[in-house]
Amino acid sequence: MKRLYTASALALAVLLAVGVFVPTSPAATVGPVTDPIGVVKVNRGQPITIAYWMVVAGPDASLGIDTRRGVEIAIADKGRVAGFPVRLIGEDTGCNAEGGVTAATKLAANKAIVAAIGSNCSSEAVPGAPILWKAGIVTVSPSNTAPRLTAPDRGPDYGGYLRTAHNDSVQGRVAAQFAYNKLGVRKAATIHDGSPYAEGLANVFADVFSRLAGAGSITAREAISPTDTDMRPVLSKIAAGNPQLIYYPIFIAAGGFVTRQAKEVSGLANVKLMGADGMFSPDFWKAAGDAAKGMYHTSPDLSAAALGPEYVKFLEKHQKRYNEKPLAPFHPHAYDAAMIIFAAIEKVGKKDSAGNLYIGRKALRDALFATKGYKGLTGTLTCNQYGDCADPKIAAYQTISADPAKWNPGTDPKKVFP
Repeated sequence: MKRLYTASALALAVLLAVGVFVPTSPAATVGPVTDPIGVVKVNRGQPITIAYWMVVAGPDASLGIDTRRGVEIAIADKGRVAGFPVRLIGEDTGCNAEGGVTAATKLAANKAIVAAIGSNCSSEAVPGAPILWKAGIVTVSPSNTAPRLTAPDRGPDYGGYLRTAHNDSVQGRVAAQFAYNKLGVRKAATIHDGSPYAEGLANVFADVFSRLAGAGSITAREAISPTDTDMRPVLSKIAAGNPQLIYYPIFIAAGGFVTRQAKEVSGLANVKLMGADGMFSPDFWKAAGDAAKGMYHTSPDLSAAALGPEYVKFLEKHQKRYNEKPLAPFHPHAYDAAMIIFAAIEKVGKKDSAGNLYIGRKALRDALFATKGYKGLTGTLTCNQYGDCADPKIAAYQTISADPAKWNPGTDPKKVFP
């Protein structure tokens, strides 16, 4: 039977063939803009609505508060976008899949939202990003790092997802190289909490470390639950393998219990401990106490040498606005996420004779993916076809005092690599 295709059906087929998921919204022409997904109209004098979906409550709240502040400073610095003010609204995500679904569902129902910034935890993004994109809302994450989110086989449901955070295929490699080359470790164990972030990062570390140190160098690959409080059974199993280092890229609450209890398990008194950016926060020192002294973390490099004078200016603005230092490592990535969204809006937005602004949803998505050579706080950003936009700079830090009042990345915790 002969099949007849309309022009719109053929266009849809082409988009699906190249891996771009087109939400179910009908094609629309609004004002001077036609877009296959839909158009957001911002009336003259009204603000452009940008949403965050971040963890801003509970034990991991420092991660979301830190990135929300990065967005707020970006809005203040930018002033107006295409001549319009910016309104920031948001939802808490809880740093879990359920919270990601709830937050994304609420935001997806708001037709005024032009773009979103988030999420923080990869476990939120895995189910949440497709919900937003099905509503035509593109999202840029400042701190999701799980490799699967931007993998070539991630699927069309993630066609509206990008990130300014690094990919943990980079961080895991740096962590393994640091442990092997700088710390002289030849036997290591890993712990993850089942989240896409922690499991993915632990796996990259283990795979790279095994290639460096040889067969048998990973003595254990253990898993916990994010809500576990008694880590002794898992730590006792790890101790049986006599590792020199435990790498546990998990989050603040569980990380605090692992750190405290490792010192109590026979055979682990002298083992080196290393976490990652998910617990790179003064709140982790509150959770772990003095047991954190001497341990290591991998995290984005926040030194002035790595990020330059504009980041120093950002820190001055942050101190003046919030009267404290940043709480976690992804505030500059959030700043950059907001700024590339603003640049994309100005690229595709069109005004009518009455001064109303029209933003095509797919056009905005395409403009973000076309970002190339953008000079941001975190470096020069160029987005690839899968949404990785970062200019990754990863450092290793060592905790000196574990006093939350002294938190100042670079000095305490002290940057020890590179």
